[in-house]
Amino acid sequence: MLTIADRTFGSRLILGTGKYPDFATMRACHEAGATEMVTLAIRRVNLAAERSGGPESQNILDFIDTTKVQLLPNTAGCYTAEDAVLTARLARELLGTPWLKLEVIGDPDTLFPDAEGTLEAARELVRDGFIVLPYVSDDPVLCKRLADIGCAAVMPLAAPIGSGLGIRNPTNLAIIIEQARVPVIVDAGVGTASDVAFAMELGADAVLLNTAVAGAKDPVAMAKAMRLGVEAGFLARHAGRIPRKLYATASSPIDGLIRS
Repeated sequence: MLTIADRTFGSRLILGTGKYPDFATMRACHEAGATEMVTLAIRRVNLAAERSGGPESQNILDFIDTTKVQLLPNTAGCYTAEDAVLTARLARELLGTPWLKLEVIGDPDTLFPDAEGTLEAARELVRDGFIVLPYVSDDPVLCKRLADIGCAAVMPLAAPIGSGLGIRNPTNLAIIIEQARVPVIVDAGVGTASDVAFAMELGADAVLLNTAVAGAKDPVAMAKAMRLGVEAGFLARHAGRIPRKLYATASSPIDGLIRS
């Protein structure tokens, strides 16, 4: 079980809500992935949409069972700490939850996070009673500082958002995981189930992804693959892999062999 702040989750896969062809596909992916937490970009969705009429007026919340799934509103699109704090407070007012994925973007081309702005916003939001899960670069020092100021988890990136490049710096992630006093959720840049399994084998507590599922040729099948990748990686991590060796080791013992 995964425990973050005051809540325990059976699933270690967190999915997003953007880029799907329609809300019905999004819901099917959430179900196939068996996720218990989904992110919601508060500045990019129309929460005031009417709950009737054509697809353009559908409300995304009609397609998320919030009795089973924890909403994790995020501050995507914010480039300053001030904007992120304001957006977080609006999200809490609209959705009635203190849970927050904090994003303060530092560069519009790479979408890498702004370390200084993230720390500044995190301090204020933790003081304000938010359960803060910050999206950060794979910087062990920054992750430690965010945990020290009271963030409920840290979410280092695997690669640039939406890139599908997989884990670019496993060494840094391994250091973050080893030093962490809070859950470590690998966020952004995974492309397929093997990337997810690798993150879990490194010791991550969970993986958050969106584009790898929403942009797949078969999003529902990929969501299931991601779920299985999380499960396989977690089991492999705790099963204890054999040590790496330079030379071969016979699978069968040589003692008692029949000699010619």
